[in-house]
Amino acid sequence: MKKTAFILISLLLSGCANKNYTLMQTPDQTVEASDARYYNIDYKIQPMDRLAIISYNHKDLMPVSINDKGILLDSHGDASLPLIHRVHLAGLTQNQAAHKLERLYSKYLKNPSFNVEALNKKIYVLGEVRKPGVVNMDKDQITILEALASAGDLSDNAVRNNIIVLSRDAVGHMRMRKIDLTNFNAMKATNLMLKPNDIVYVQPNNWKQVKVTADNLGAVTKVISNVAAPYLIFK
Repeated sequence: MKKTAFILISLLLSGCANKNYTLMQTPDQTVEASDARYYNIDYKIQPMDRLAIISYNHKDLMPVSINDKGILLDSHGDASLPLIHRVHLAGLTQNQAAHKLERLYSKYLKNPSFNVEALNKKIYVLGEVRKPGVVNMDKDQITILEALASAGDLSDNAVRNNIIVLSRDAVGHMRMRKIDLTNFNAMKATNLMLKPNDIVYVQPNNWKQVKVTADNLGAVTKVISNVAAPYLIFK
């Protein structure tokens, strides 16, 4: 019985010790920091976005009270608007959507002029920051420094020279780039920019990974010891 329990404990501890707690480590997805195709892209409206649609020359058409919370697009990316009824806006940039509305409303109004802005733009900051989660954006781009500040700054266990950013390129493919906040020469302005729906992941340092593994091993050891105790008392 002792031998069986010992083998069981050894196998379980071995499995826990080999567990990988670090995310997003695929090297062949990394792109060059100087390649602006992956982050210098105008925001495209998506289904379920909330849009502020302002009509400058005909202010009664879109009351301010409506634009406080925005007009919600449906799951197909359509909006229901006065006079023109349902119009598809998903897939367009904010400027393209404004021009489309001006074209459609020109049949009913004189010199229509519109501004369209998505109100729910956001990025996601994960990993070793003090307040991980969603960071709301009030503009089309922010710097990674602004994002980290909104997330409460880096934790003491953060890796500062290898921060991962996931972005979608112009055709919708996910791309990865890495940012070194410790290297002044590597901190190019374009590389520091983030766009809506980007994911920022701050990795834990080696000491944090060892501590997490040790904490889990301790918990598992205690549970297994309690389970195995009745067997270990027999000779």
